[in-house]
Amino acid sequence: MAGIDPNRAFIPLNIAVLTVSDTRMLETDTSGGLLIDRLTAAGHVLAARAIVKDEVGPIREQVAAWVTESGIDVVLSTGGTGFSPRDVTPEAVKPLFRREMDGFSVVFHQASQGTVGVATLQSRAFAGQAEDTFIFCLPGSTGACRDAWDLVLSMELDSRFKPCSLVGQIPRFRDVCP
Repeated sequence: MAGIDPNRAFIPLNIAVLTVSDTRMLETDTSGGLLIDRLTAAGHVLAARAIVKDEVGPIREQVAAWVTESGIDVVLSTGGTGFSPRDVTPEAVKPLFRREMDGFSVVFHQASQGTVGVATLQSRAFAGQAEDTFIFCLPGSTGACRDAWDLVLSMELDSRFKPCSLVGQIPRFRDVCP
C-alpha cells in the first residue's frame, strides 16, 4: 500500500526554487516563499533561489545553470505556466528535458481540481528530467503551489514513501528503493 514507511530513513534533497514573474520581488514572492517554507519544514535543503522575468532566455539560463550543479537534486519553478502571452515557462524549460514526466501533470490536475475545479485547465504545469535533475514547473498562484506540494510533491520527494519515491531515481540515492 502506498504511503510513508516510518521504517525507512528520510533523505533530505537539495532543492532550488525559481520564481518566474515580471512583478514579484523577494518580499512579495508568496508562491516561492510557500515552496521554501514547505520544503524546509519537510527537512529538505534550499540549495538556491532566484526570481527571473517571464522571458524564455532568463528562465532557460537559470534552470540550465542549476541542472549543471551537482549539489541540486530538484528544481521547483513557480509561474509562467498559464495562457497569457507572457507565460513562457514551458517553452523555456521543455527543450532542456531528456525525459518528460507526463504523469505529474495528470496527478497535479487531479489534485488541483479538488480546490479550483475545472479552472485547473488554465495551467500548463509540467515536469521532467534534465540531465539527472528533476524539474517541476508549477503555476504562479500560492494556492496552486500549496496543492502541488501538499498533495503531490511532499510524498514523491520523500524517500520514505513507498513503494518508491523519485528519490531512488537520483543517481546518488539509487539504492534507496528496496
